[in-house]
Amino acid sequence: MTDTLRPDLALIARHVARGARVLDVGCGDGALMAALRDSAGADVRGLEIDPANVASAVARGLSVVQGDADTDLSYYPDNSFHYAILSQTLQTTRRPDKVVQELLRIGKQAFVSFPNFAHWRGRFSLLFGGRMPVNKILPHLWYDTPNIHHVTIDDFRAMVREHGWKIDGQWFLNGGRETGSTNANLFAEHAVFLLRG
Repeated sequence: MTDTLRPDLALIARHVARGARVLDVGCGDGALMAALRDSAGADVRGLEIDPANVASAVARGLSVVQGDADTDLSYYPDNSFHYAILSQTLQTTRRPDKVVQELLRIGKQAFVSFPNFAHWRGRFSLLFGGRMPVNKILPHLWYDTPNIHHVTIDDFRAMVREHGWKIDGQWFLNGGRETGSTNANLFAEHAVFLLRG
């Protein structure tokens, strides 16, 4: 079932322990939640800001509430999940550091995935075109994008170090396939980190 998921979600699904309690923050239509429920027997919950996505997830029989990662994570008790997941949402939050801190309070571990804004194609677009890139990874124009923070892999690692969090796993994707960590900040389109506090 994970073969139909977006590549970063499939990677996360492969690393979630069977029977785990999971909170998927920014769960979209619940595709990852459904895969974890059906193939890993996980007890999954979701938080999603878009009401249409909430309705789609609930229609799949999933437990999803409408809410905002920036303001509503404080309602969850400490250590109430094995994993808290934030996939392709970090760059849209007002305070990414505070959101990750909340994930690590709520879950024993946190998966965080994001597009790498330092990928060479983006750099090339800025260097030779002088404009913000619009491509498959970043499909929005600069004035119409939900992304308010342009995070790079090196920026994220620096934030992790500054807060004293631990990296239990890190994976990098290029063209939907895993790639090595050598020069990931330049060559990886997406990153997935597994953190603990």
